[in-house]
Amino acid sequence: MSKKALFILIFLCVFLKSEAQKKAYQSGEWLKFRMHYGLINAGYASIEIKDVDEDANAYHVTGLGWTTGITKFFFPVEDDYQTWFNKDTELPYHFRRRISEGGHYKSRDIYFDQNAKTALVKDHKRKTEKTFEIDNVQDMISSFYKLRNHDISNLEIGDELKLMMFFDSETYDFRMRYLGDEVIDSKFGKIKCHKFRPLVQSGRVFEAEESLTVWVTADLNKIPIRIKADLAVGSLKADLDEFKGLANSFNIIFEK
Repeated sequence: MSKKALFILIFLCVFLKSEAQKKAYQSGEWLKFRMHYGLINAGYASIEIKDVDEDANAYHVTGLGWTTGITKFFFPVEDDYQTWFNKDTELPYHFRRRISEGGHYKSRDIYFDQNAKTALVKDHKRKTEKTFEIDNVQDMISSFYKLRNHDISNLEIGDELKLMMFFDSETYDFRMRYLGDEVIDSKFGKIKCHKFRPLVQSGRVFEAEESLTVWVTADLNKIPIRIKADLAVGSLKADLDEFKGLANSFNIIFEK
């Protein structure tokens, strides 16, 4: 083998390795979604990830949700979800939940000890503390980032992504089923997306186990472009409205 051919081979190996190791997100990424309830603009949600100043090996994520206009008048919502997780393991060590939804309030903190396999849940409203057994669990916000870094290049229709999620006081077997690819007509243009169906528990909120559908960009970012939920009282849709600080190129088939 010539020196030139060897150099090209080494370069390709290094390049392909670096591409495979690219993360789907980075500190400074911020996403904002506009929520629709039928024809009504119901509100907004945002999620932002930053480095933790006092811990170079951790991320801090803040997820906010709020209603606007007539929806705010009939059903005011101010939700604040936060998580802190390890950059290497992507496992959370602190989850914070503060919600106000139509007169319903919750204020809870969960402190995860992944090594001891315990989760301490502090309910500030009820003034209670309780410890639960866990094993390699995510919270509802850290799950978003964990799943985005999952290698989905070899997924076939019907395959599922799985993880264990701890929420409130229970551990759930969370699954997302791959439904194939689809081109979405978004605010930014036509975007090729991977289509997933999270399998959620039916009951109080969702009509059935398969009532939620998510479209994520078919690029290295894997950010949600559209989320559609069939609720017991109608249909809710969220579309990506603004973004900044993406770790990778945002692939648009046709810009508007």
